[in-house]
Amino acid sequence: MTDGPLLTVQGLVCGYGSVPVCGPVTASVDAGDVLGIVGFNGAGKSTVARTMIGRQPALDGESRFRGLLIDDRAASFRAAVACVFDQDAFFPSLTVAEHLELVARGHGVPDPAGAVERELDAFGVIAVADALPTELSSGQRRRLLLAAGFVRPRDLLVLDEPEQRLDPVMQQVLGGRIRAVAADGCAVVLVTHSPDLLRATATSCLLIDDEVRPVPVDAGAALISGTRR
Repeated sequence: MTDGPLLTVQGLVCGYGSVPVCGPVTASVDAGDVLGIVGFNGAGKSTVARTMIGRQPALDGESRFRGLLIDDRAASFRAAVACVFDQDAFFPSLTVAEHLELVARGHGVPDPAGAVERELDAFGVIAVADALPTELSSGQRRRLLLAAGFVRPRDLLVLDEPEQRLDPVMQQVLGGRIRAVAADGCAVVLVTHSPDLLRATATSCLLIDDEVRPVPVDAGAALISGTRR
């Protein structure tokens, strides 16, 4: 393990094919820090998050994890990084609890049953633990995705608009879970449209606009709440 930031990106230009969407992006995230990524709809926030961790090829620049260039196919990298994007591909024949147990056991959680029960309870899906994915509401499916991201060990957690389809109470729960994993030393990248979630969790903020630049967390929250400062 190297000293310094857990995740660093330098001069990252993000886009599709040969067409840039935004960038260059330069940022770093230390263990225990939460980097908020904000911007208007269509600015490229999710594209930046995916490109930062190698899920999408960069047009230019580089991303490093623990000082090494990122290869998202590497087993060691996948074991260290948990992601929650807006894709909820579930196994149709597995229940909610079975999905979480599969993730926990696959990542070597010492007490998988206990970990599953904690996340079922934390994300309010314990009452549907025996339900199949097709029997869940959109909000319940979202909470299952989040529970799967938190039930496993990770050094870096990437969350893409995790507040979607969550009620205000569950958004507060989510904020508490993010703060807890950060306090345990996990680095977090958080793409969000929620000023409250940003203020509650972020230690730094990146604004995706005509240019990409760091801004104070309060300024980022003001922008996404519709009041510029």
